[in-house]
Amino acid sequence: MRVISDAEVAELINMQEAITAMTAAFEQFGKGAGAVSPRTRAAATHDGQMAAIATMGAALPASGVVGAKVYSTINGKFNFVIVLFSALSGDVLCAIAANEITRFRTAAASAVAMRALARSDAKTLSIFGAGVQASAHAEAFLLSHAFDQVYVAGRSNMGGFAERIQAKFGVRSVATDMATAASEGDVIATCTRATDPLFDGDLIKPGTFIAAIGSSKPQARELDDTLLARADRIVVEWLPAAQVEAGEFVRAAAGVIDPACVDELGKVIVQGQNYIRNENDIVIYKSVGIGLEDIALANLVWQRAQ
Repeated sequence: MRVISDAEVAELINMQEAITAMTAAFEQFGKGAGAVSPRTRAAATHDGQMAAIATMGAALPASGVVGAKVYSTINGKFNFVIVLFSALSGDVLCAIAANEITRFRTAAASAVAMRALARSDAKTLSIFGAGVQASAHAEAFLLSHAFDQVYVAGRSNMGGFAERIQAKFGVRSVATDMATAASEGDVIATCTRATDPLFDGDLIKPGTFIAAIGSSKPQARELDDTLLARADRIVVEWLPAAQVEAGEFVRAAAGVIDPACVDELGKVIVQGQNYIRNENDIVIYKSVGIGLEDIALANLVWQRAQ
């Protein structure tokens, strides 16, 4: 069995390739050619320290693979590994250290959603957060669309983050407060560990696309009920996961989210899901991360590694 390190993953694939692979995976899922297993978690505390383990996976027989991601959470730090199997023989193909894959897959999936759901004339990008996923989303979104201006907002190191974005991508980038970032963004990515909403949903202008990706825990949310109620469409990766893992769904007041306005990304891509975007529609993409994304990118890594 081949063991592939995070360093090898970084050399074998890039963000643009990850976006292409993620598009194909969601198209496959939207056609019903695949299955996802729910995330399961177990946690225990000993001598004042909590240790947790989680698993998630997918079967993609049309791509020739099935697999699962396992990850630990110790002192707030995550470590990921993926085991990939042949869908034909059942043989173990490889084990992949998956910190890099996790960085790629979340942002790549958001880029797929942005391409499908944001306005084609969007000019301003607002990013909340300055961590790994904020950086990955800046890369994925700026590779996918020509923005004129980037706003970054968060609790710390925002000036340095803005400078790095401008230096790397050549797009004017500035650090600002959360209210300004919310009101000015044509496209918004919230990439934080916030447990409560980041801004007043009334600040969002008509026509905005928002990718909320910061949490997969039901007690945490980045968007408020005001914005959820204003949304003309809410798109998720897989509805069963969103309903139990997304704080935006779990903590929303009764009647705030109209079930008729909720779609799955794969179905939107493949079928249009009877939805044609109007110019002033507010569209939310809420991500919690699903095994489909991990296994699709693990397969790409495996194909490149052979």
